[in-house]
Amino acid sequence: MKFDNPEDIVQLTAQWEGERFENGRPKVSDDVLRRMRKITLEEAWGPLWNRGYAFQFEGDFKIIHPDKIMVGRAVTAVLVPKRPDLHETLLKYGHEQEGRKGFFNQWVIDSLVEDDVAVVDMFDKVHLGTYVGGNLSTAISTRTKRGGAVIWGGIRDNQQVVEIDNINVYYRGSDPTAIADVTMVGMNVPTRIGKAICLPGDVVLGTPSGVIFIPPHLAEITVVQAEKSQVRDIFGFVRLKEGVYSTAQIDAGWNTALWTDFVNWFNSDPAAKEYRHLTWEEELKDAVKYDEDDQKHDVRL
Repeated sequence: MKFDNPEDIVQLTAQWEGERFENGRPKVSDDVLRRMRKITLEEAWGPLWNRGYAFQFEGDFKIIHPDKIMVGRAVTAVLVPKRPDLHETLLKYGHEQEGRKGFFNQWVIDSLVEDDVAVVDMFDKVHLGTYVGGNLSTAISTRTKRGGAVIWGGIRDNQQVVEIDNINVYYRGSDPTAIADVTMVGMNVPTRIGKAICLPGDVVLGTPSGVIFIPPHLAEITVVQAEKSQVRDIFGFVRLKEGVYSTAQIDAGWNTALWTDFVNWFNSDPAAKEYRHLTWEEELKDAVKYDEDDQKHDVRL
């Protein structure tokens, strides 16, 4: 058994065909992360749900900065209750064979780089389950610049952590005790966070509603579809205010006439300028099936 094993990480994330970190973790581009910061949770959720990824969201958290969006690449960890023989074996292995320092949680934090988010299954332990406090949160801030942590467990030193502006932390509860009686059994392995599952290299999108984990091979298409949804909404709001279309027309599949109106607006209106890297050929092709259907009941996700 190895911690942060490149062979395992590559095997787990085989559908990712892009750049990887040295340890094999997928490295979704900085551009995709930048664009991800501008989309809503629901806009990211729709493309995943439609592709069968039904267990990517968890919302039952406390949040250090509820009004701030968090985006980054996942570094995962799984901890279990302490069993002395397992605990001693794995701690000794990490120290002696992999040259790691300190306790299990420090191993994960020390591995973080810019735009990372630590995603930790602490089996919902809060008392004696505080994965980070003021010191480790400061280290996360320094290493990730604008990342953070998602902890299915506890934190401590909240009054200190809340003063760290450039990261966010999602957690289950607070306690003054330090971390104890836990053993890390996996680093950069599949990790369960409540009802959701996260793999190393997933794009973590944290919002006021909760956290969604976006598989790296779906990150760009998720952003594109989210951006398309955003700009279509901008157009829809304009036309609804003008009384040009009904809500039933805007919310359902668009026919060719409506798409033509949208594309003309998209190519000329200043409100669409930042979205003009998007293309609409496939949507225009699909619009034909709605041209003779006056009873459209499908709703955009």
